[in-house]
Amino acid sequence: MSETNLKVLIVIANYRVAHLTIDCLGSLSDEIKRLPQTHVAVCENGTGDDSAERIGKAIEDNGWQSWCSLMAVSPNLGFTGGNNVIIRPALQSEDPPQYVLLLNADTIVRPNSLKTLVDFMDAHPNVGIAASRLEDPDGTPQRSAFRFPSPASEFEGNLKLGIVSRLLQRWVVAPPVVDHATETDWAAGASMIVRREVFRDIGVLDEGYYTYFEDVDLCFNARKAGWPVWYVPESRVVHLVGQSTGITVKTPKRQPSYSFQARRRYFLKNHGALYAALADAGAILGLTLWKLRVALTKKPDATAPYFLLDSIRHSVFLTGFRLKNVPNPALASGSVETSKSQI
Repeated sequence: MSETNLKVLIVIANYRVAHLTIDCLGSLSDEIKRLPQTHVAVCENGTGDDSAERIGKAIEDNGWQSWCSLMAVSPNLGFTGGNNVIIRPALQSEDPPQYVLLLNADTIVRPNSLKTLVDFMDAHPNVGIAASRLEDPDGTPQRSAFRFPSPASEFEGNLKLGIVSRLLQRWVVAPPVVDHATETDWAAGASMIVRREVFRDIGVLDEGYYTYFEDVDLCFNARKAGWPVWYVPESRVVHLVGQSTGITVKTPKRQPSYSFQARRRYFLKNHGALYAALADAGAILGLTLWKLRVALTKKPDATAPYFLLDSIRHSVFLTGFRLKNVPNPALASGSVETSKSQI
């Protein structure tokens, strides 16, 4: 591998969380000192207010200009597009980064967390992607290393019945958290480092997803191309879940249409029509049985509102089997505008 001046490009896409993006940059300031040849690029992703000005002022006021730049785009391009507007030209430049580190705006990096990822990748040149342990502010770990979703996991995850979960244990998407580095099917993209050659082999993030399932898709296709994915819990990053979308486990809201459409795209794109139909059937059956249990036992139901109805409405049985891009709700009209701060 040839030497480059830029070793790590850290990409942060901000949408509606400028205050958290600024906090994230603050947590990176000491990390940058441990990672020479690193640059942080922020994309203000069409929030539509003064977010770009606020982030730019924080960069200037704190003296972060030497390692951080800001780009603003309008309208919002989703997670995939907001990252790609930075990743794509960086990879095509004369000085492409050795690694691209995708970092959510709603994160706070713990000391040495990023250097740990880079050191791991340097020591394991066959690994394509490595992801941090995500955790709550009090240190409680979040499940962030997963198995690929399947028809069995769609049934199990929506039914939520202990005996069935035990019988289908090998297909459960979110296994228990482990405290040692391990290979995994896919990992959450909130703090994920990707080797440059992975993008060379499979392309940048698939903008057909808009938001959701892009990390599953990236890891699936990386592994398919021969690049293993690893979970590295020695790298610890606080993740303030759901700050951009407002969707969290504790405060369930009706899932946006694009989340169901992204799920549909993942199964059709990577597994084909029959597998997608089986996955939808598993999800609908599991949800129907869960709703029946709730009605009979008066169990608390933390399922998002209208989740069963929306799962049916967006299933391949009603939408067909043609692979489609997820429509970007912000692109109903108008073109994309970009500007780059020189600070």
